Amino acid sequence: MRRRDEDGQTTVLIVGFALVLVMAVAMVVDVSAAYLQRQGLDTVADGAALRAADLGATGEEVYAGGVPSGRLDLSVERVRGSVREFLAGSGAYADYPGLSFDVDVDRATATVTVHVTAPLDLPLTVPGSPDVATIGATGSAVVIAQR
Repeated sequence: MRRRDEDGQTTVLIVGFALVLVMAVAMVVDVSAAYLQRQGLDTVADGAALRAADLGATGEEVYAGGVPSGRLDLSVERVRGSVREFLAGSGAYADYPGLSFDVDVDRATATVTVHVTAPLDLPLTVPGSPDVATIGATGSAVVIAQR
């Protein structure tokens, strides 16, 4: 009786493990890239919110009756303009192509919330992963007058 030849079985196993290892490395690289981009967007959102809270105050109450105690009145138009200027001046549009932002102003609490989103540029692609992904971050700030 002849024994069956099993010489090719380990090759299939090694190739399979190599494919799994390559996909795991690609996933780790992509997750790291996404994390780093989100951290960068966190910085951009925080800076834009701080700048908008600082420059978004109308200043009308200061001219009419001096520096008020507590929160300053915010102008939605000035806040949006401040965010737009900050993003352009800081180079965020160049660093994150396709960057977009949304601003929420809570006038009751004088809180500015900035949400930025940008397409995620993944260095490697894993089969089955989405072709286009976006990532976002949110920053907020409150403007309070102190004497």
